[in-house]
Amino acid sequence: MELNFDDSGKHRSLEHYLSLEPANPNLIQAMYIWIDGSGEGLRCKTRTVDFIPKKPSDLPIWNFDGSSTGQATGKNSDVYIKPVALFRDPFRRGKNILVLCETYNFDNAIGKTNHRKSCLEVMEKAATTKPWFGIEQEYTMLDRDMQPFGWPKHGYPGPQGPYYCGVGANKVYGRPVIEAHYKACLYAGIKIAGTNAEVMPSQWEFQIGPCEGIEIGDHLWMARFLLHRVAEDFGIVITLDPKPIPGDWNGAGAHCNFSTLAMREEGGIKDIKEACKKLSARHILHIQAYDPHQGEDNKRRLTGAHETASIDRYSYDVADRGASVRIPRQVSADGCGYLEDRRPSANCDPYCVTERLVRTVILDE
Repeated sequence: MELNFDDSGKHRSLEHYLSLEPANPNLIQAMYIWIDGSGEGLRCKTRTVDFIPKKPSDLPIWNFDGSSTGQATGKNSDVYIKPVALFRDPFRRGKNILVLCETYNFDNAIGKTNHRKSCLEVMEKAATTKPWFGIEQEYTMLDRDMQPFGWPKHGYPGPQGPYYCGVGANKVYGRPVIEAHYKACLYAGIKIAGTNAEVMPSQWEFQIGPCEGIEIGDHLWMARFLLHRVAEDFGIVITLDPKPIPGDWNGAGAHCNFSTLAMREEGGIKDIKEACKKLSARHILHIQAYDPHQGEDNKRRLTGAHETASIDRYSYDVADRGASVRIPRQVSADGCGYLEDRRPSANCDPYCVTERLVRTVILDE
């Protein structure tokens, strides 16, 4: 099965137009990007600005039709988008930019899917502890009829085993998408740390981090946007569904690696284990924060099988991928480092996940 650009001739024509420079050299395109009313989807629109912004607040607050994104009614449809993070644009290139935004209602109240605001407040309270995060974003590629990309149309591929970190046309599907996405993230300035093929065929993972505080949410959301946008060019659909294929197939998570300065310093294993105990006492609150539907999505994934712990039971251990929280073997050996919370679903909001971790472990809330 070939993976090519959709309508490749049209894309060659597009390259001609993308290479055109504006008559006014001071003009750039700024693509505003925000989380829609589902808490999972991303939307975007572009405006022309006549300067190069040095920080998000240099750009104007804009608005959109919230009645078309599940964020307002038709009778009172305007929703404000406030720039909060800037990235280079790997599609238009040049001086053009991508602008991550928060959403606010007509009365300037926080939008219902704007979890960044409260996350930032929590990160600022915990700033002296230097909280670091790294998130392993798993996802699945689908073709346009919403079947896993590269799978037989009327059946299934062979059982799991040869696909994880695999090489070869009979083991991995869609590698051009992940290579293009990786390069796009590096160009944009996103802190992408790596990527690999996952256990289920057509399932992949990329890692964002280490990032401190609010940065992890900003960079992961923008990396997700780039993934959807890159896959669009290849005619591929990306799903973050935590269990896209029922049965004996791995689900998709967003394992969150977390540490404080104390955990990273000599003897930090004591703080790591203390954090694991605190997480036990707040297990239900974490499950509710770890997918957009208060744990309902994760019920299909956290079954105790396929390298997961049961959603109903909390556990932690060294090197155990069947635990809720894993302490990596190297961390145990070194006596310091980080923990890996394996519970967040692939479609989680990283602002909610990291805020909940900080509230539980650092702020004792």
